[in-house]
Amino acid sequence: MRGARVLSLSPETGQRQEAMWIARLRTGDQGAFDAIFRANYAALVAFADGILRDHDAAEEVVQDVMVELWRRRDSLVIESTLRAYLHRAVRNRALNHIRHVRVVRAASPAIAERTAEPTPADARAIQSEMQIALARAVESLPPRCREVFELSRERGLSYAEIADTMEISVKTVEAQMGKALRILREQLAAWLPGPRESTPADS
Repeated sequence: MRGARVLSLSPETGQRQEAMWIARLRTGDQGAFDAIFRANYAALVAFADGILRDHDAAEEVVQDVMVELWRRRDSLVIESTLRAYLHRAVRNRALNHIRHVRVVRAASPAIAERTAEPTPADARAIQSEMQIALARAVESLPPRCREVFELSRERGLSYAEIADTMEISVKTVEAQMGKALRILREQLAAWLPGPRESTPADS
């Protein structure tokens, strides 16, 4: 970015610094985490902002990645460099955020149609019923299926991160997520908008 001042270290110096930070981070050294945060935060936010075109969302994504870095410090596996690891994690989470936003936008017309006419009290009751129905539907998922869904939707992990966490392949994660969404659509069919007029498919 033109005009920005960036602290530049030689590759060898930077790698030694990262190795020291990582070693200290694994021991639970808060100072090492703070150093990693300060050294990478601005660049990661700029990187995420370039994907999302939303600075607030970019900051949220990077903060989530940093929180996850601290939470997983004991089992941290970095195959290349810390900087590359963080950029990959931010990219994956940013893409997950985009997918989530698309799902919400696609569902918004259906939700609006459901809640346009009821009174505020009725709308709150409907919303409560929908949340209960969703919770029950998630609980009905097979154990592995539910774990994949919750790691994706509640913790915001990428498919690669879920695969690493559960020690399964990315393809298995994709298959389990697809299965979860299919089951949830079936369980929540009553809450999905139907056609305004009956069709042969309804009979």
